[in-house]
Amino acid sequence: MSRKSKPLPAPIEADILSLTHEGRGLTRIDGKTVFVDGALPGERVRLRYTRVQRRFDEAEVEAVLTASPDRIAPHCAHFGVCGGCALQHLHPEAQIRIKHESLRDVLEHLGKVTPERWLAPLTAEPWGYRRKARLGVRHVVKKGRTLVGFRERRNSFLADLHHCPVLHPQVGERLDVLAATIDRLSIRDQVPQIELAMGDGPCVLVLRVMQPPTAEDIAHLLALGEREGFHLYLQEGGIDSIRPLPGQAVDLHYSLPNHGVEIGFLPSDFTQVNLELNRRMIDQALTLLDPSPEATVLDLFCGLGNFTLPLARRAATVVGVEGDAGLVERARRNAERNGLSNVQFYLADLQAELSDAALWTRQPFTHALLDPPRSGAWEVLDWLPRLGVERLVYVSCYPTTLARDAERLVHTLGYRLRAAGVMDMFPHTSHVESMALFERVR
Repeated sequence: MSRKSKPLPAPIEADILSLTHEGRGLTRIDGKTVFVDGALPGERVRLRYTRVQRRFDEAEVEAVLTASPDRIAPHCAHFGVCGGCALQHLHPEAQIRIKHESLRDVLEHLGKVTPERWLAPLTAEPWGYRRKARLGVRHVVKKGRTLVGFRERRNSFLADLHHCPVLHPQVGERLDVLAATIDRLSIRDQVPQIELAMGDGPCVLVLRVMQPPTAEDIAHLLALGEREGFHLYLQEGGIDSIRPLPGQAVDLHYSLPNHGVEIGFLPSDFTQVNLELNRRMIDQALTLLDPSPEATVLDLFCGLGNFTLPLARRAATVVGVEGDAGLVERARRNAERNGLSNVQFYLADLQAELSDAALWTRQPFTHALLDPPRSGAWEVLDWLPRLGVERLVYVSCYPTTLARDAERLVHTLGYRLRAAGVMDMFPHTSHVESMALFERVR
């Protein structure tokens, strides 16, 4: 016999103390922490419990009794159901302020460091910015149709979306059209996801298919592409299986006009989701790094050459190091594409122990740029002073590992934290990107 679940407590009024790194309000009731979806700091709300656990509880706002002055009406009708955004009910300026406070707190409390100056936050257009995304696909029998979009907040069900204002409009305004086409396929139950990949021009949609489409299926997809300006690709296995449908192959690329650089990429390659913010990020990184025409620059976790190639326009030589062989090859092609001969790329696992035998570890560098994944750059930090790096810019997608690495750079390796600031790469989410400038103490 199954045990009946314990009934949830009745709704209760509470004051919201702060906002978590996930964008949830935090309060304490009878000494127990409660995370509240839809609540903002300084508000008094009536909350409805959704889950009770031993160490903490979860809830959602039933009514806002005293609203924060930073509360605004969400731009999207799906907000609160769709899990793609967490902060649409918070004024954009307040979103940036909270992200700045989050970075400041983690640097001071975890890293035991404080920058000599704070950089002004980097922002760009907060709507229609996503040019890279993974969308779920599911045919829902009870609804009698196929859904395309993001998952619901805190569960695995797909949200019933009809539009998405954070996706590039070419896709965000055509979710119903896309879903209707998938619904007509004989393999509609065998298409679990669609990847969006877009640069300056063409929009590529990669359909993950668990079994091959029929000729009629392909005709439907080609017709969709013709009508809506999509380029359709299929992925039948791993990323190496991605291939365009007949006549659909396209050159994906984005430009960095302030640096005279154009970067080509494949649909499966990592690129920043926010193209305009990426351009501003590169501008700021190069301004902070400030390499002279005689500088030798090391770009670790270089990817396709997003920073490497603009740096090569400014410095004498640049070396990019990346752990993905495919990205290294495409970075080399991008250097050729832009006529750059003063840049070299090397393949190395930067999250493993490095060897003195690597060619790039045997040459000196005056400057370095690090753009690591969420796990940070811990394994390469000791190499920076050994290679002679005097000035480095650290681009971070996770404040916790930035703080950890900053502590080592400052308190062990002899660098000073000159500047730091946040970048709003993902507006309306709680995701915090940041940039920090370090300079070696002479």
